[in-house]
Amino acid sequence: MAWRGQLSKNLKELRVLFCQSSPASAQTREFVQKNYKDLKTLNPKLPILIRECSGVEPQLWARFDMGVERGFYLEGLTETQIEKVLEEVKKAGATFEG
Repeated sequence: MAWRGQLSKNLKELRVLFCQSSPASAQTREFVQKNYKDLKTLNPKLPILIRECSGVEPQLWARFDMGVERGFYLEGLTETQIEKVLEEVKKAGATFEG
């Protein structure tokens, strides 16, 4: 998964939002617990913000060059599917390169 180390090439910020206790956010919470350290180690200058808020639907927001943002809903996705979303975010960032 070499793409993991290239997130900061095209991204300016990555935000993950989820509820601390809802079953809908369980997979997203698990993904963050298992993968945050690795993603941050591979992309030390990329702000990766984790936002916990009661009742919020699990989502991932990516900010690219020129303030362009894209959001992705993660409810019902498995850890593998969330990883594929993140890979798509990396690919989408290449189209916004300035």
